[in-house]
Amino acid sequence: MDTQNVTVSLPKDVLRRVKVIAAQRQTSISSLLARALEDLVAQESRYARARRHHLAWLSAPADLGTGGTIQVSRDELHER
Repeated sequence: MDTQNVTVSLPKDVLRRVKVIAAQRQTSISSLLARALEDLVAQESRYARARRHHLAWLSAPADLGTGGTIQVSRDELHER
């Protein structure tokens, strides 16, 4: 995989904590950031795919056995 360097500015206290986390996980800050960003991209892709799927479902809803016609009047349904 081709990679490209980027510059990131972080508050000093955040950077200090990230260094500790990276050391605890025996990895680098770069690897932590790469993994977090990969997860973000994957999450966005899953959301977009789910959104397309559900919008397609809404445009062609399932037939619930009525054949698209109303069999009963509103008054019949609400008869007491």
